[in-house]
Amino acid sequence: MTDRQPIFDTVAAQIAPFNKKGIELTDATSFATDLEWDSLTVMDFVAAIEDEFDIIITMNMQAEIETVGQLVDAVMKLQAA
Repeated sequence: MTDRQPIFDTVAAQIAPFNKKGIELTDATSFATDLEWDSLTVMDFVAAIEDEFDIIITMNMQAEIETVGQLVDAVMKLQAA
């Protein structure tokens, strides 16, 4: 099994510029509830993650990803594909 900590750390670094409230990030951190992101912020962030990891996150996947942990798992899955 791949170690997910490096991916979590990279995701956290990508979140930092968008984390206006300075929320401490965990796997359970919600993009909508905890970080209070609007749809434009989400789109900008998804583009940054796709560029960073050289992956494509489909709209269907985006709709299912609500937390940082779910995003880390999705990135791991997409990189393994």
